Amino acid sequence: MRGICMSFRRVGAVILLVSNMAKSTKFYGEVLGLPLKNRSEDWTEFFKDGAVLALHPAKKKSGLKAGTGMLVGFMVSDLDSTAKRLKEKKVKFFKKPKQEPFGKHAIIQDPDGHLISIAEMKPKSTDAEGFDLLGLIGAE
Repeated sequence: MRGICMSFRRVGAVILLVSNMAKSTKFYGEVLGLPLKNRSEDWTEFFKDGAVLALHPAKKKSGLKAGTGMLVGFMVSDLDSTAKRLKEKKVKFFKKPKQEPFGKHAIIQDPDGHLISIAEMKPKSTDAEGFDLLGLIGAE
């Protein structure tokens, strides 16, 4: 079936919401031995090629708890047209499309309420600094 899926290029990340960035970074990096791609106070990525495992602090105001919050992040080639088609199909937006320092970003929900991050990254953007994953969870 063609359609919206054609805009989704690949899974870019599996994102875990964590209670303690230092402990989680140590666990995934040192204990499991995953190769570190980049690290900042609010965003850590493992694996240098393909999809990444990303860690992001859970925020109390979000209502999501560490250990229960996980997102799948998809890369899209054109977030504006993808968002338009998703709205036409009555997909619920947790975070409306927004311009971020790394590119355009939105979060949708599946029928069970799982959060799905969709992002159109700026060319050659590997810098996750300023990545406001859920706004961060400032749902609109």
